[in-house]
Amino acid sequence: MPLPLLNVKPTALNARVRNFMPGTDESPHQAPAAAVQDPAALDAQIEQAYRQIFFHAFRSDRDPVLESQLRSGQIRVRDFIRGLLLSEKFRQDFYRCNSNYRIVEQLVGRVLGRPVYGEQERIAWSILIAEQGLPAFVDALLTSPEYLTHFGEDRVPYQRSRTLAGQSVGARPFNQQAPRYDAYWRDSSSRRAPAGANPWVPGVPRPAWLADQPAPWARQLWLGIILGGGAILSVFGVLTVAAMLST
Repeated sequence: MPLPLLNVKPTALNARVRNFMPGTDESPHQAPAAAVQDPAALDAQIEQAYRQIFFHAFRSDRDPVLESQLRSGQIRVRDFIRGLLLSEKFRQDFYRCNSNYRIVEQLVGRVLGRPVYGEQERIAWSILIAEQGLPAFVDALLTSPEYLTHFGEDRVPYQRSRTLAGQSVGARPFNQQAPRYDAYWRDSSSRRAPAGANPWVPGVPRPAWLADQPAPWARQLWLGIILGGGAILSVFGVLTVAAMLST
């Protein structure tokens, strides 16, 4: 039986204050995608969704199936965001590079557009991830009253209240505050493949990705045999042709 989600008390007022500043790339006030007839406007929303979730998407990272479904009206923007969060790209580049605590920070910032409410909210969502996995966490965020109130079905999430009245400098963009991975992934990767260590030295355990690869001396020996055999065959062929021409 899964544990109920812990209650979380907001620790900041910024995310609960309506933003009176003009709409920008961080706080867009766009018409719902269902009411937009201009394909260029829908393309802009798709690009904005990629920036919000992936920060930047290369051509190989894009999902043409999801884009086609959104353009044809089969899914809404909220479904498109869900597809990006559960894609292999997000799992490889974000989910597998971070701890559950870090994933909570990443998704709350990208989906709800605000920082986490301290350690209490970080622990509460981490328990949900540990018990039910990433899809349950994504669904809980996308179906939460907070998400539906601020973004609804047809608006791409954005960083809320980044620019506040009375402040000359706004908050840093979320992607700069929370990079794709931090010291947790860097340190764990260095432990799996220590810097400066030679995995070919006898007695040193080889990394998993080199388990089936031959040692450098074996590759050099094989290359020498191939080059030597090729040279011998070339000389033999030249001598054979010369003997045929001489007769």
